[in-house]
Amino acid sequence: MKFLRLAAILILTIAFLTSTNLYAADLAKLERRIQNCDEVINEVMQMPDKAIPTDLLSKCAAVAVFPYVLKGGFFVGARFGRGIIVAHNPSTGEWKPPAFFTIGGGSFGLQFGAQAIDLILVIMNKRGLEGLLKDKFTLGADAAVAAGPVGRSASADTDLLLKAGIFSYSRSKGLFAGVALKGAVIMPDKDANHSYYSGPVDVKEILFGDKIIPLASSEELLKTLKRFSK
Repeated sequence: MKFLRLAAILILTIAFLTSTNLYAADLAKLERRIQNCDEVINEVMQMPDKAIPTDLLSKCAAVAVFPYVLKGGFFVGARFGRGIIVAHNPSTGEWKPPAFFTIGGGSFGLQFGAQAIDLILVIMNKRGLEGLLKDKFTLGADAAVAAGPVGRSASADTDLLLKAGIFSYSRSKGLFAGVALKGAVIMPDKDANHSYYSGPVDVKEILFGDKIIPLASSEELLKTLKRFSK
């Protein structure tokens, strides 16, 4: 009996240590994802002639960043990426903690090989942001998407703002330039949100609530967004 008790304790201890190590590994990956998003924004905004207009960032309801979105495959063109969405209050200038999302689906048509792009979506109104609370949010169907104006000092005219709920920006790291977003599906990354915030958490609470406090690993990202939205 004593041996069985010791064996049971040993098994439970190993299981606990294994789960702890896996959690630490997952958390490190998610923190790195946030850092990658911060790097993408900084690099894009450091190109004055191709940067996202600060006027747009100051008025937006949220920003989505998907670094290293893979597209490719012979004749397939499927794509998939993991990223974050950060909600913004234009009245106060406050940026909420990041919520983890994935993007995938659709097709780029005929292409050979694979290409990675950094994708940024500027969500201009609360309606578009609320749509992201759905299990599946399809670009081009659930919200109109348009290529965003560029130039840090540029501004979008009123008609453009009214027509497009979301502006898209992409930076190509491969042989092909440009990105076709119609049909791409954005979904909450529930497992990532669970791991990062150490328990079950509602995406709505992250994007709209006040109970979730930004973690230290997201502070630089929030500072970056605040700096470029003034």
